[in-house]
Amino acid sequence: MTDVRRADVVDAPISVRDVEALVSSRAAGAVVTFSGDVRDHDHGRSVAHLEYEGHPTAAAVLAEVARAVAERHDVIAIAVLHRVGPLRIGDSALVAAVSAAHRGEAFKACADLVDETKHRLPVWKHQVFADGTDEWVNCA
Repeated sequence: MTDVRRADVVDAPISVRDVEALVSSRAAGAVVTFSGDVRDHDHGRSVAHLEYEGHPTAAAVLAEVARAVAERHDVIAIAVLHRVGPLRIGDSALVAAVSAAHRGEAFKACADLVDETKHRLPVWKHQVFADGTDEWVNCA
């Protein structure tokens, strides 16, 4: 049975190394990580900064997503964090890590975890562009 070590929505910086450490195991032959980072552009427009806002149920939804992914894959451990609040260019907004006995299953589970998180997590992104305009996007 897969151990969901942590699945949470946080308002502090998150790092790949910290999330990776949560899933480490002597039984793991592979650890796969993903970091979704704030980039300096979106659809040809320069991004100055952004802010994520989450619904009050966001942490519970993320925990549910992690459990569902854990049930679908033969992996050792899963951890996933999504950040809310103001973020700068280069900051990690979503970090996921999966450990497994073999790389193939670790890659598949991590991709599933990221895709399912982006599909289900009730988090909205407010992007502010360099020209002073802004937009809200309903995505994680």
